[in-house]
Amino acid sequence: MPLIYVDLIEGRTQSEVARLLDAIHDAVVEAFGVPPRDRYQVVRTHPAAEIVALDTGLGIDRTPRLVIVHVVSRRRERAMKEQFFKVLASNLDVRCGIDPADLIVSITENGDEDWSFGHGRAQFLTGELT
Repeated sequence: MPLIYVDLIEGRTQSEVARLLDAIHDAVVEAFGVPPRDRYQVVRTHPAAEIVALDTGLGIDRTPRLVIVHVVSRRRERAMKEQFFKVLASNLDVRCGIDPADLIVSITENGDEDWSFGHGRAQFLTGELT
């Protein structure tokens, strides 16, 4: 946990997607301190016309290699989030050749009562997870 949704413009190979997901997961492990097997990722691909990602007036040029990452997570400290943004951008640049300008990240926080990892139980509440 966290649950990571990744939206991409279609056209990447399975190998490219796998490298991208590994780079994202490594950033989650490093910045949030989660265990390596705490990995939940969903990739959605879209035709280019289905993603509109302007720059909010920041002068950022985007390419078809755009990666949008939505993180659903328990609450994290501001410093952890800032570290995640930094490590993620670096990982994607170095390991996947994705320009940091082509990365958009959003984090949605929730509480322990909002998670069930299986068997119809809220494992953070039952004490199975901490």
